[in-house]
Amino acid sequence: MKRKREVDKAAEVNLDTSKPTAVFEATTGRAYTVSVALPGSIIANALTPELKSLLAGQIARALAVFCVDEVVIFDDGQGNQRQNDKQSYHQNGDNGYTGYSDPTHFLMHLLSYLETPPFLRKHLFPMHPNLKLAGSLPSLDMPHHLRSNEWCWYREGVTIGQQTEEHGKKKKRRKDDNPPEELTLVDVGLPRKLSVPASIPLNTRVTIKLPDDQAAFDGEKGIVAASAIAPSVPREESGYYWGYTVRAASSLSAVITECTYPDGYDLTFGTSERGAPISDLTKSASDQIQVPNFNHMLIVFGGVAGLEVAVEADDELRKMNVKEPRTLFDYWVNLCPGQGSRTIRTEEAVWLGLMGLREVVLSQGR
Repeated sequence: MKRKREVDKAAEVNLDTSKPTAVFEATTGRAYTVSVALPGSIIANALTPELKSLLAGQIARALAVFCVDEVVIFDDGQGNQRQNDKQSYHQNGDNGYTGYSDPTHFLMHLLSYLETPPFLRKHLFPMHPNLKLAGSLPSLDMPHHLRSNEWCWYREGVTIGQQTEEHGKKKKRRKDDNPPEELTLVDVGLPRKLSVPASIPLNTRVTIKLPDDQAAFDGEKGIVAASAIAPSVPREESGYYWGYTVRAASSLSAVITECTYPDGYDLTFGTSERGAPISDLTKSASDQIQVPNFNHMLIVFGGVAGLEVAVEADDELRKMNVKEPRTLFDYWVNLCPGQGSRTIRTEEAVWLGLMGLREVVLSQGR
């Protein structure tokens, strides 16, 4: 027993904690998705550009940590409450800044920027006042944010030019030959550039599947053939978390009706301090999950005034005489019963909700 304690103690001494050890490891393919919806008006509630950027960074961190696949930013009618602040900031000359004039755009802009692999940002995001403070935000460090010395069969890249299949070959073509296939060159952050058999516009972000022969990347010169795939393939084939997409919705109802998945969301949660405790919905006397299996889960968070104001501002819901937001969802949950603070901020609720529903996601997703 004494010897075992000495070995364990030695192992602790030799443990290298200078680098993170919680690296995402893909297991099997994952078909289900998790979506989060929240109002852009939460940006309007932040007083300064620094706080607005920090808030967006906190949201992005939560989405990355809990492997959220889609975030929807909707208009709850509360986004233009600080017109005086907006005008005073614009008078300083930053006319491109949308943190005051269009909070939804600002939040989408920063979330999209942070989700993009760092080496691609210079190609896809021109300099903009919205991004002035983005460099001070914490990194998301997601699985598709690969370094040049890290290997994965999938990578994100950007198109950098086009060529034909016979480019560089000194071969005389006959009249009856088929025209050469057009190829697109892609930069994926490796020393070797890739080519895909397709015509893709310049500076377009693409998801790439690398060839099976890893030895093809030996050396720093030459072009390697690869294939362009859908961004969902790394998740569906190998179980990789491959970042989140960002979508805008003009209203609360549009979050659901404009769903990009063919069969829509089959499990929806609305969050409110007036909802049922989340523990009551996920556990029974037999300690079994009561929520059904799902393909596409949606969790909707309200702003400062809750989801009630989003219902009031929604023309479509008004026509349908919908007055209570709880009627829009399968479950209406309270994420933190007995809260000590009078209010829970939306960026805090996102962390609470994703953590509270984590077991449901992992056990009921199919």
